[in-house]
Amino acid sequence: MATGQFQRSFKPVPPAKGSFPLDHAGECKELKELFMKCLKKNKSDNSLCREESKAYLLCRMEKNLMQKETLSQLGFKDFESGDKIQNSQS
Repeated sequence: MATGQFQRSFKPVPPAKGSFPLDHAGECKELKELFMKCLKKNKSDNSLCREESKAYLLCRMEKNLMQKETLSQLGFKDFESGDKIQNSQS
């Protein structure tokens, strides 16, 4: 039997929460670095780095590196009204 006779079409879809594609192009690298520095500075207390975390997640959603969610679904109810993230923040 010959291999390669059947080729399936694969259409990538955004991953579920907790599974993020790598940012190979470094589109959000600067924001990730700011978040990581904040965590290090604050002994991994992420509650002190919420602004950095929010900025990083917004970047990932804007660049289609993760599924768009409302900020409230990501634990930021106190930051926004809960509307879906818009790409106009570029």
